Amino acid sequence: MIIVLFGKPGAGKGTQAPLLAAALGVPTLATGDELRAAIKAGTDLGREAKAFMDRGDLVPDAVILGIIKQALSEPRTANGVLLDGVVRTVPQADGLATVTHDLGKQVDAVLAFDIADDEIVRRLAGRTVCESCQTPYTGRAPNSACDKCGGTLVRRKDDEPEAIRNRLSVYDRQTRPVLDWYAKHGTKVAVIDAVGSVQDVTARALGALAS
Repeated sequence: MIIVLFGKPGAGKGTQAPLLAAALGVPTLATGDELRAAIKAGTDLGREAKAFMDRGDLVPDAVILGIIKQALSEPRTANGVLLDGVVRTVPQADGLATVTHDLGKQVDAVLAFDIADDEIVRRLAGRTVCESCQTPYTGRAPNSACDKCGGTLVRRKDDEPEAIRNRLSVYDRQTRPVLDWYAKHGTKVAVIDAVGSVQDVTARALGALAS
């Protein structure tokens, strides 16, 4: 069972991933986590990725997908996995299809968390983070004091409303077409209403997988 988590920035994938993984009894694979782990372990692909990063270049899809292929070959993913942030463009979806085919596996479902752009802007613009210890907060104004260390809370530049709308524009151009790609290739695509309590959204996602 391989499930791709999908959605706009701020739709709640990062919140839902560990909850769904726990409910389904499978691990989550996130691109950033797997990349850092490969670099730390000093694997061939990890060293290759680090070389790109050290030059300030983006790590190519081929390297990222190679790292994901290694992870999908490990015993920890034998019973299934949630993929979070692995597929963001049609070429990545195509590449992942090749990877899973080579392993005798396939993507079984895509969970697409859906939410209006205005709600995304409201959510993300309300996020702040401690400048010192990086503890995140929601609904706390910039320049407030961190409860954990007393540091100053700041809003990240990519959480400013203008930056958020630019990220959403990029999503519409580059990422949204992935849903059509999966539907065209016969993969189950379940659109999940991502507005409501965390528990409600989790229940909707699990219900969609069970139906």
